[in-house]
Formats: sequence, structure tokens, C-alpha cells
Amino acid sequence: MSDSLARPARPRRLIRAIVWLLLVLALLALVWFFAWRKPATEATPPANSWSGPVPVKVVAAARESLTVRIKAIGTVTALNTVVVRSRVDGQLLRVAFNDGDMVRKGQLLAEIDPAVYRVRLAQVEGAYQQNQAQLRAAELDLARFKRLVDQESIARQQLDVQEARVTELRGALKSDQAQIDDARLQLSYTRIEAPIAGRLGIKRVDAGNQISAGDTNGLVTINQTTPISVFFTIPETQVASLREAQRATAGLAVEAWDRDERQTLGTGRLVAIDNEIDVTTGTLRLKAEFPNADDALFPNQFVNMRLALNTLTDAVVIPTDAVQYGSKGTYAYVIADNKATVRMLVLGPTEGDRVAVTQGLAAGEQVVLEGLDRLREGRAVQVVDMPAPAAGSPLRSGG
Repeated sequence: MSDSLARPARPRRLIRAIVWLLLVLALLALVWFFAWRKPATEATPPANSWSGPVPVKVVAAARESLTVRIKAIGTVTALNTVVVRSRVDGQLLRVAFNDGDMVRKGQLLAEIDPAVYRVRLAQVEGAYQQNQAQLRAAELDLARFKRLVDQESIARQQLDVQEARVTELRGALKSDQAQIDDARLQLSYTRIEAPIAGRLGIKRVDAGNQISAGDTNGLVTINQTTPISVFFTIPETQVASLREAQRATAGLAVEAWDRDERQTLGTGRLVAIDNEIDVTTGTLRLKAEFPNADDALFPNQFVNMRLALNTLTDAVVIPTDAVQYGSKGTYAYVIADNKATVRMLVLGPTEGDRVAVTQGLAAGEQVVLEGLDRLREGRAVQVVDMPAPAAGSPLRSGG
């Protein structure tokens, strides 16, 4: 009986010993971790730590002229667009242009079969000649009746009837002349000519087809591209400055740039401002006109617009890359006594990669352009390159 009770007590003692052993090992691990292990930060210094002066590249703030511009996105639009339609019905005999041709005003584009209209003209000319002969005979009779009335050989009533007859024939002759003019006009419409100068689109009707004056599609479309227009919009917050600049300068200069803003496509002038602000978008629509002599602008092309408002003379200018943005506002690192110091700035207009500084910086002060990521207030620096830009030349970074 005692042997059976001793057997289950042995496993319990073994389990208890194992638990105590695990607790002792865990305690030793904690002691090692907090007391004897050397911190990793002390064992391995950070890879990006730098105890010496920070190498930087700087640029000198310069006094330059800076043009204040409004940037916008515009759509190129033909100055005039005309859908060429026939004014008469008939068979299209000939198309006298190629798709995409440049045409001048009055140039022949197509011809409609003129046979029907020549026949009609001949008919009304024949009627005119007939009535003209009748009028001549009636006028001779009227002169004879006047002599007979003076001789009291006929009644006065016959003279009055003859005078009415002459008047009637003269009216018929005028009507015939009007019909002749109309027939000639209809015949001239069989020659379809360009109403404006411009570039043709793709023809919509081939020779041999029957066309009519009521055809809404037309024969072809002409876009006047020299000169050409560009429509664009600006925010209503810039309307006041635009109107002020417009009062000072008539025909403000406008530039059109490609999508990447790498190439100027044309230089024109502002010609119109819409008479109201679009309440749904809060923008004002503007229209500019470009000579487009080199045909660089194409209808429905999207372009980047730059509208010049005025020019700031003798402004303190630095590269936009030197400007930093923080919770307290815009600032830049200025080098003084080989140390970096934070200088809070008040910025003015921007032109390209240059920005005017209205407060916080003087001309000639050295502003950090590269190496900004490791700077802090009072940090020692080593200037790698410090170019001195010539007066009036664009700002460049060193190196």
C-alpha cells in the first residue's frame, strides 16, 4: 500500500524541480539583459553620425529683376472655324483640295454640276428680252397716243391706259432682272470657295455624291490658325492683381509652353477677359491671341500658360530649392562664421526656379543649397563650393 502511494509522488516532485529550474534560468536571463549586456547603441555607432563640420554647397542671394507671372492651363482654339456647306443642290463634280491643306480666302474647294442652273439662267434671260421688246413697243405707242391726244384725235382714256401698260411692263422688266441676278447667284454657288484662310480638315463628301443646301455635316471644316487663340482660366483670388496690371499695361504679354514646360510654343498677348466669374469653379476665363506664324500651336492642344503681370526690380532672389518649410513657416539656412543658422523668411513671387525674398534676407548672404538634411541651428559647416553669380545672371548652385 505504501509503494502505490509513493509512485505518483515522484513525478510531482520531478515536475516541481523542472519548474523551479526554468524560473531560475529566466531570472538569470533578466539579470544579464539589464545588468551585464552592453547596449547596441554603444557597441555600434550610427552609420550616419557625423561629428565634424557638415559639407554644404551654398549660393549667394542676389539682387535681380523678377517677373511676376500667373500660371494656368489653357486650350488652343482656332480663331475662326467654318463648316463649308453647299448653298445649292446638285451633284458634286469635283473636289479641288487635299485633306489638311492650307487654303487662302476665295480659293476654289469644289464644284457642283452647273448645267441645271445655266438652263434656269437662260430661261429668265429670255423672259427678260421678251418683256423688254414689249416695253419698247408700248413706249412707242405711248408717244404716238400723246400726239393724237394733242390733236384731239383720240380720247384721253386711251392715253391713260397706255401709260398704265408701260408702267406694268417696266415693273415686269425689273422682276425679270431680279430673277436673272438670282439665277446668276445660284450658278455662282456651284463653285464652292473658301470663306476664310486657314487649314482644312478631312473631307466628308467625295466627288459624285448628290449634296444639298440643307446638309448639316458640310463638305469640310476650315480652322483659322494664323493667328490663333488660347482660352485659359485663373483663380478669382488673382483677379484683382490681373485687373490692376491690365490698367497699367494694355495687352499683357502671355507665353504658351508645352506640357513638360521645357519649350516655349509662342508669345502673344491677352485680348479679352470674361465679364463674370464662374461660381461653380471660382475661376475667370481669359482669352489670349498668338501670331502662330510657325504653326506651333494646334487647335484643341493643351498648353501651360504664363501671364506676365509686372516686373519686380532690384529684388532679393534665391533658388526655390534653398527654401525650407516648417511648422513655424518658411526658412533657410544662412552661413555665418562657418556655422549654419536658421533664418525665417517672407517670400514674394516665384519665377521658374527662383523666388523673391521680401523679408529675412539681404543680398550677398550665403544660403545653403545642398547638404540641408544634416543641418541644425549652430552646426559647423564646411563650404564645398561658393560661386559668386554675376549681377543680373541666373542663380546657379555650386559644383
